[in-house]
Amino acid sequence: MHRPIRLLASAVIGALLALGAPAALVTAGPAGAATAATPRFVARTGYWLVARDGETFAFGDAQFYGSMGGKHLNAPVVGIASTPDGNGYWLVASDGGVFTFGDAGYFGSAATGHLNAPVVGITPTTDGNGYWLVAADGGVFSYGDAVFHGSEVDPAPTAPIVSIAATPAGAGYWLVGADGTVYPFGDVASGGSAKNITAPAVSVVSSPDGTGYWVAGSDGNVYPLGLAPSHGSVVGTTLAAPVVGMSADSSNGGYWLAAADGGVFAIDAPFLGSMGGMPLAQPVSGITAFYASGCGAVVRHQASAC
Repeated sequence: MHRPIRLLASAVIGALLALGAPAALVTAGPAGAATAATPRFVARTGYWLVARDGETFAFGDAQFYGSMGGKHLNAPVVGIASTPDGNGYWLVASDGGVFTFGDAGYFGSAATGHLNAPVVGITPTTDGNGYWLVAADGGVFSYGDAVFHGSEVDPAPTAPIVSIAATPAGAGYWLVGADGTVYPFGDVASGGSAKNITAPAVSVVSSPDGTGYWVAGSDGNVYPLGLAPSHGSVVGTTLAAPVVGMSADSSNGGYWLAAADGGVFAIDAPFLGSMGGMPLAQPVSGITAFYASGCGAVVRHQASAC
């Protein structure tokens, strides 16, 4: 007998959104009528892990939008990137194939051409209407509205490239080699490279304001460069598996590290769950996070004035 009330509440929500009104929490009043409560500020944060077989795992407010788990892949999945609003994600395979889920758009891939080296990472543009791929030889491939700012093919990098990160403004990107050397392209902060690293680098991540970046090593060490603040690391901790990826928490300023066994280490960031200790068909190969805020509890990730 409560179904009509829910339908009426949904209709009120739809009318509010159609009029462009701020999102509001709609509840059933004492007489059974739908009433709109005062819009309230809400924040959402979460992260996804991806395994080499394309299986994807969602934690926190991150929703599961699908995966390549159980499907035929020509090459293993090596990276994952969230859309700006957190309502979708891209997966990239080492052959350059790109797979889209949720509201992630498909703008092309490198799977149809000849690659001199495997693709190792993906990073999206600020508006989510494009992305860059990077290969281990330093080659960069731009799709959609992603602007090509250069690559490190000639001269060759001093060690294989392992990761790429775009600036928050989307005006450039950094590449990092396994030896910790950072290669900046476009209008980016140049904070130098990770010196005397204790294990091979696996990821480079921009600080939320773009004034610096972090480089993570497979032993869990994190190197803050430029104006990126230091939040610590898990170096010295006994790891069941090497760290394979890193993602920043733009709401709290910290970051998450992901290990190949699905373990997640939250450093000045909320721990939202992991696959550590759970059976995995293939090792985890990447992590990506999102943060969105706005008014209301009905429209997810919509920013509006309270």
